Amino acid sequence: MAVPVLNEAGALLARYDVLISDVWGVVHDGLWALPPACAALTRYREQGGAVVLLSNAPSPSEQVAELLDKKRVPRSAWDRLITSGDVTRSLIAESHHRKIFHIGWQSDRTVFDRADVELVSEDEADLVVATELNDYRTETPEQYRPLLERFAARGLPFICGNPDLVVHVGHDLLPCAGSLALIYEELGGNVAYAGKPYRPAYDLALEAARSARGGHPVDPAKVLVIGDAVRTDLAGARLMGFDSLFIAGGIHRDETMRDGVLDPAGLQAVLAGSPVKPVAAMAALG
Repeated sequence: MAVPVLNEAGALLARYDVLISDVWGVVHDGLWALPPACAALTRYREQGGAVVLLSNAPSPSEQVAELLDKKRVPRSAWDRLITSGDVTRSLIAESHHRKIFHIGWQSDRTVFDRADVELVSEDEADLVVATELNDYRTETPEQYRPLLERFAARGLPFICGNPDLVVHVGHDLLPCAGSLALIYEELGGNVAYAGKPYRPAYDLALEAARSARGGHPVDPAKVLVIGDAVRTDLAGARLMGFDSLFIAGGIHRDETMRDGVLDPAGLQAVLAGSPVKPVAAMAALG
């Protein structure tokens, strides 16, 4: 059965009590806010709904909130924000490892703030945490294979602080830490994923939704996931038993969009391999 394609989301959103929305590719494009999406979320909240932004950004939520402000995403568009950085902190604490080798930007190291850990060299490490590539504009995941081979040979656990494989930054499609995690698993390494589509991220999102609703319980049948990635957003919705709205003009836009218009054949091809079908699709949230 074909997935309905919407031009306007208001009637669909009104059927739900809680929206769990992706951030990058839905409310901003990596550079600036997407005004129609922000306006749609603001209207939804004004009508009594709760919006939880759930991002695979590897930084803590307080840092990402400041970044959203700089990208001109209005605070009126969301109630709570949960990031992979928040989940990473939790996984590090649960691991009981203290000597960490970090792969990622220097700015990502705020995820280790207030944690009883030490960032060490390759030879000293007993845990690997990858938040991003060190420079995703100039590097490729395969350049990390020799390093990952050495870690895998030692049996070190690996926390992936951003399960996304790629991300759009403006018009560029750049690799994320999830691409390193795939190599590590291929090498036989043990990976814990801090983000979508894995349950720990959604458990935190539901806790945030309950808080936004004044402590009232959340009915899974009244939760809608909004996202642009089949592998993370749609898969996570299926895992949790939530409905989903697919934003085709995000990460899959090269496959689903033709001359700025959603192509039904491209949409069908992208969704053909997925075990879950969204309740609707849009080129962009609005």
